[in-house]
Amino acid sequence: MGFFKKKLALFWSSVHDTKENQWIQNPIESQNKWFSELILKGCKTQFGKDHSFSAINSIKDFQDLVSISDYENLKPYLESVKKGEENVLWPGKPLYLAKTSGTTSGTKYIPITKDSVPFHIDGAKSALLHYIHKRKNADFVNGKMIFIQGSPELEEVNGIKVGRLSGISAHFVPQYLQKNRLPSWETNCIEDWETKIDQIIDETVHQNMSLISGIPPWLVMYFEKLVEKTGKSVSSLFPNLQLLVTGGVNYKPYEEKIEELIGKKLDIIQTYPASEGFIAFQDNVDSDDLLLMVNHGIFYEFIPAEEIGKKNPIRLTLNEVELNKDYAIILTTNAGLWAYEIGDLVRFVSKNPYKILVSGRTKHFTSAFGEHVISYEVEDAIKEAVENTQTVVQEFTLAPQVTPKEGLPYHEWFIEFEKMPDDINLFAKKLDSALRCRNTYYNDLITGKILQPLKISLIRKNGFNDYMKEIGKLGGQNKLPRLSNDRKIADKLTKYLL
Repeated sequence: MGFFKKKLALFWSSVHDTKENQWIQNPIESQNKWFSELILKGCKTQFGKDHSFSAINSIKDFQDLVSISDYENLKPYLESVKKGEENVLWPGKPLYLAKTSGTTSGTKYIPITKDSVPFHIDGAKSALLHYIHKRKNADFVNGKMIFIQGSPELEEVNGIKVGRLSGISAHFVPQYLQKNRLPSWETNCIEDWETKIDQIIDETVHQNMSLISGIPPWLVMYFEKLVEKTGKSVSSLFPNLQLLVTGGVNYKPYEEKIEELIGKKLDIIQTYPASEGFIAFQDNVDSDDLLLMVNHGIFYEFIPAEEIGKKNPIRLTLNEVELNKDYAIILTTNAGLWAYEIGDLVRFVSKNPYKILVSGRTKHFTSAFGEHVISYEVEDAIKEAVENTQTVVQEFTLAPQVTPKEGLPYHEWFIEFEKMPDDINLFAKKLDSALRCRNTYYNDLITGKILQPLKISLIRKNGFNDYMKEIGKLGGQNKLPRLSNDRKIADKLTKYLL
């Protein structure tokens, strides 16, 4: 049976690759097709009537008639959707509302429709089939697979099921994987994350694990508790573990720690799923860039980073973007989101095919002195500093210190080390130098003696987890911002200093 299952996976991966290449090689054609289909469907909705969709004959018409929106802009429509009204943002009613945590809007409810839900599922499936085809290896299909995710228990509001995206996705795991899937349904339904991880360990520690999936902080937590409980490395416990599938946050800052816990290098597939749509995945394990899914129910626009916040920002389509520039990503989707800004910054590293890196969040940056440092720069800088000093970082964030008690202002980095550097001052110098190389504005502020070099505040072991627990955001899809433009997080972290 195992041999047959593996052969079937290899066959389907080849068929899938041939099919996917059609849109990969014709990205602009795919985007134009989706634009036309989305507008046609949108004409039948209240939003479409309010924005004269019947008069839209081009992308420019759409951009003239439909302004960039965020959750707050769409909230009146989304409230009508929650009440069970039909044909508001998309024909009919959505099947699900994905519950997410917003920084400004509190809890957000993002619609997932009959038309959009297959693309959420197909995105994850495509990532695995691409891997099988490229590696010519499907050994993992015969082992056990863990999906560390939110509870699959859903509530119902006016005929619409409501829950976390990962919990909704749990209802769509293919039948042929159900026997291989862990943890049990009952364990997945546990809400408390520390209790859930303990139960997952009990269910998996003696199993033949071949694939493990989850956001990086929760992979670290699971692996740490496994090692603590057994005294063995993860690869000793799971000798057939072949593949990690991650998403939600950048994997790179966690890479060294996870590799140390596992005890060897594994293949990693990074994905870019969002409640608003499955956007991209890593189609080559030897490169960190992500293949943009241009034929999966989404029409994309991009706002240059320097235009963010302007009343009428420049809006570019896929064929207008440039390499190595940061853009806010804007989605129009078959779930009824129209010119919707999801808050992420992306950077194109290839246009044949279109590949991206997630470079930051539009609301997560440090620019108290005009430097506009973004997540990609700080994650890259700390990775370089770690590699040059043989240290291991568990978690970090940074904030500006505008009014120090003495001396010039500076960037304050809050870092929880798993393995401390031999010389913390040397580590700080290397980190500062790495960031100066990546952000010329920051470098100019240092050389111009407007800022002094960064300072490091040490967070005690598990301090960041305790902070997330204190604010009620431990676990699930909640993520610690890598950087801030104020001291709100920094001030709360002082109680967790080493």
